[in-house]
Amino acid sequence: MKTDQTKVLIKKMQSVIALILIFIVASVICVQDGKNVFLDARNLMNVLRAVSENGIIAIGMTMILILGDIDLSVGSVVGLVSTGCAALMVWNGLGFVPAVLASLLIGAAFGFFNGICVTKLKLQAFIVTLASMNIARGLARFWANGVGIPLTYGKGEGLAPPQFEVLQMRIKGLIPVPAIIFLVLLLIFHFIMTRTRFGRQIYAIGGNRQASYLAGINVDRIKLFTFMLCSMLASAAAMIHAAQISQGGPNEGSGYELNAVAACAIGGTSLAGGKGTMLGTLIGALILGMLDNVLGLKGVNSNLQLMVKGFLIIIAVFMQAERKE
Repeated sequence: MKTDQTKVLIKKMQSVIALILIFIVASVICVQDGKNVFLDARNLMNVLRAVSENGIIAIGMTMILILGDIDLSVGSVVGLVSTGCAALMVWNGLGFVPAVLASLLIGAAFGFFNGICVTKLKLQAFIVTLASMNIARGLARFWANGVGIPLTYGKGEGLAPPQFEVLQMRIKGLIPVPAIIFLVLLLIFHFIMTRTRFGRQIYAIGGNRQASYLAGINVDRIKLFTFMLCSMLASAAAMIHAAQISQGGPNEGSGYELNAVAACAIGGTSLAGGKGTMLGTLIGALILGMLDNVLGLKGVNSNLQLMVKGFLIIIAVFMQAERKE
């Protein structure tokens, strides 16, 4: 009996165990000239900054996956919103607050489009978001004429508001603002998913959609709102991304959907729906961030890093299947 309980506990804690093991291995192998470059405070903050964009997108993806759906358009939404936000500030002279609100509105509108197609037209989320991925990317390229829009800060025509630069700053030169935004959003949505009726309904729909209908849950409304939230979170990540690279570009965000799904799957979110947590997604995002950081410090080819992420998703899904048996 104790052996079975131990096995169950290990399976439940496998993401945490993996995170600890990667941290230990990284601490041992990343030593250069007698100095542990991985454990350097600035490097650890770099890991947090690097995972912030993917983590914010993964928050929305977690809710979508728990519903039993998927959103492949989030990467293209990043490209669209980063382009749109930069264009609105540089070309149209919008201030910081109007530009942020307009960017979130663009994301909400895109999520609304995805949600309507899924709920009213009864199309599969995979097909809908695969199509809208191309729509968003094409719209971004049309908006920017296929080129990036540089962000130069200041007051005057053709300049972005200085407040937008805050999104890429560090508090006291160390703690990245994007990491703070990510952690705040994670706590908010952790509360939503664990303490609110809306969160419980998402789990119920993902666990058994037909039973949710019979229980009186407005499934279509919940799904529509969740798709809108997912795209709005991608919009938030897009603004942070634009501030980080001082540019809004139509080609930005490519492959971000893979990173988001990987973070969710590694963190224990079931791709079949009904199961997952925000804290698990945090752990998944940190695992990916630390792996990228360690492989970068060791000079491993970036193409091999993509291969590692792909294998990680397969392993994570396999482990989930093992837990169901």
